[in-house]
Amino acid sequence: MQIHDLPYSDPGSPDVRSGGRFLLWLGRRQLGGQLKSLGWGTLHMAGLATVPLVVGVAVQAVVDRSGGRLALAGGLIALLGTVIAVADTMLHRAAVTNWITAAARVQQLLARKTAEMGSTLTRRVAAGEITAVSTGDVEKIGWFVEALSRFTAAAVTTVGVCAVLLVAQPSLGVIVAVGVPLLVLAVLPLLPPATRRADAQRAKAGRATELASDTVAGLRVLRGIGGEELFLDRYRRASQEVRSAAVRSARMWALISAVQVLLPGLLLIAVVWYGVTLAREGRISLGELVAVYGAVTFLLFPLRHFEEIAMAYSFSKPSAKRAARVLALRRTRPAGPDTAPGGADPAGGAGGAGGAGGPLTGDLYDPVSGLHAPAGLLTVAVCGDPDVAGRLADRLGGHAPQREEEPDRPSVLLGGAALDELPLEDARTAVLVQDKDPVLLSGTLRELLDVPSRGTVTAADALDAAQCDDVLAALAQGAGPGSGDPREARITERGRSLSGGQRQRLALARSLVTDAEVLVLDEPTSAVDSHTEARIADGLRRLRAGRTTVVLSSSPLLLDRADRVVFLPGGEAAAAGTHRELLRTHPGYRAVVTRGAEEEPPHAAAAHHRNGPAARTARTGIEETA
Repeated sequence: MQIHDLPYSDPGSPDVRSGGRFLLWLGRRQLGGQLKSLGWGTLHMAGLATVPLVVGVAVQAVVDRSGGRLALAGGLIALLGTVIAVADTMLHRAAVTNWITAAARVQQLLARKTAEMGSTLTRRVAAGEITAVSTGDVEKIGWFVEALSRFTAAAVTTVGVCAVLLVAQPSLGVIVAVGVPLLVLAVLPLLPPATRRADAQRAKAGRATELASDTVAGLRVLRGIGGEELFLDRYRRASQEVRSAAVRSARMWALISAVQVLLPGLLLIAVVWYGVTLAREGRISLGELVAVYGAVTFLLFPLRHFEEIAMAYSFSKPSAKRAARVLALRRTRPAGPDTAPGGADPAGGAGGAGGAGGPLTGDLYDPVSGLHAPAGLLTVAVCGDPDVAGRLADRLGGHAPQREEEPDRPSVLLGGAALDELPLEDARTAVLVQDKDPVLLSGTLRELLDVPSRGTVTAADALDAAQCDDVLAALAQGAGPGSGDPREARITERGRSLSGGQRQRLALARSLVTDAEVLVLDEPTSAVDSHTEARIADGLRRLRAGRTTVVLSSSPLLLDRADRVVFLPGGEAAAAGTHRELLRTHPGYRAVVTRGAEEEPPHAAAAHHRNGPAARTARTGIEETA
């Protein structure tokens, strides 16, 4: 795999049972690149290790006054220099390729998981944690993958040099062969505390990142209530904690580096001292002493790779563990017993799956809550609790995350087909869910509305149904000189230049353009005034005629225009019917919709009577007749 071949057509199915297994899986997926890097690394270090031997030959040739051997040594050094330069260049190229391709694979896996989980991802993992995993953790994982082949080449070369020294100079070779492993093992006791400090730094950095993102996202609100300095002080304290943790971590790694300098230096002193003693006794020549000194000096270089791989592994394993935890989240669940034989809808709906290759159609039914949305009708679900409504919306979309405490929770059915068992693309084509806090990406309005759709609903119709006339007028003013076309006006990141109601209506228009077979809207009009909400309700009913639409809301204006209303206190269906029927027959529903108590005390009932039908109309959204 080369960099110009990125992105991967398929990044693969990772082993996410643990961080170590994930790293092992990454290594297997890059076996070719690792072998290439290992080959060039071994050639590079073998060339470096051979230079001291040739220098020893040259020194001995000078001592023996042998011009032929000196010339041969000079030619060999020139040849080794060329080999080292080429091998070093290719090693760097191969190692960096491994780093980039590994990081790209992890990022693609994370992006795929984010697309699979949708908005439910941030309900399982904090947004700051996801940001840290997709940036800093990906870099650390790539670092370990890149350093692995260089470490392996260093280990192979070190073993080779020790073996040559044992054969050529057994006395000095024994010292080197025993000393080098001891040098490597000397830093092992320091690695666990260094890793713990690095983890502490990483955790504090993640919390600081999350605090920063929350502060930036709510900056407008903070300014409105004068809370800027409070949150800035919190971030300052969090950043100082990160700095302190980074200093503590750096101290430990500095100690490891000092040990890696001190101990090899002591080994070199011991070898030179003993070698000089042997040379004085005539047991080795001067050239051999120089060669041994050069070989031991060379061994300090691969020892640096041992330190690097220890550091890379210490940093990358927790990062791989966090990445594996995110990648281990699953959308699918085992099929429940609520699917009737033959794929019939337990709710009794008449819908069914579309023809071969056609879209999935039919009634929408949730066995967990008991919500039944007949095909082609506008159904409004009243939960009373925004969190319950949000979880219901996720479940209706067929991509709510699996919960360990609910391993056998049955799937939502569309026309008798379990959404959780469908491919993600098919499930989301059939059911589109608009979250209560939809995100507007930066770009022009034309780009915002350029989404996959059936092509049966135009952007103009969707904008009209969502009552975006004032939004278009505001965007036209910022469309640029001489243009005046609101479709070319740029929308800032997350639509921060627009009001909450304007963002909500543009998001609704984007959802309407898709003309999805089933559209689920979670509080689509919570940020607009009642007059605009009434017009949106009419436009939604008109534009979605013949399509299945589920709205989670307790707005009387939306409820009065629904074909069917389902009351779900606590997330379980308790009553169904029209808005007016439920107002008359169900006190709990009336209390939620009118924001009052289930049973009115006598004095409240008298006041209600005195206020007349107009007051009741304001609370219920309908006109009462005598």
